[in-house]
Amino acid sequence: MKPPTNDPRPPYRQVADAVRRDIEAGRIKPGEQLPSYRELEERFDVASMTARSAVRVLRDEGLVYTVQGRGSYVADAVGPGGELIEVKTYTGGRAAPGAESGPDSTKAAGSLTETLHALRDELRTLNAEVKALRREVDDLKAHQSRERSTP
Repeated sequence: MKPPTNDPRPPYRQVADAVRRDIEAGRIKPGEQLPSYRELEERFDVASMTARSAVRVLRDEGLVYTVQGRGSYVADAVGPGGELIEVKTYTGGRAAPGAESGPDSTKAAGSLTETLHALRDELRTLNAEVKALRREVDDLKAHQSRERSTP
């Protein structure tokens, strides 16, 4: 399914919007892996860089996260009905107790936000690795069980 030629948006935006619709509709659920870059290339008849740019847009929006060497996954910021949950930082217009104030406070808040995002991404990466390890352990147990039952 090639992106429409009469759509003025760049193809990577069109692909990102289509994948976003799949996430919002619940066709790809939180924690599930997105189609690979190659699958996106084939589905939308686009170049490799276009598919990568589309996933990057979704990652920048916080809808997906990428685990190096494993793929991209839907983030948990999707509600049970498939609706997107917008994640915002809210301070009510006041600085937190003990927080800096003045011109540098924006830098500090941005730095804290970046740190929290990095920690969130690291936790997601570790969670994906734990799931993969659990699958490997289950496979090994099943293999051992089959070996024991074979005469």
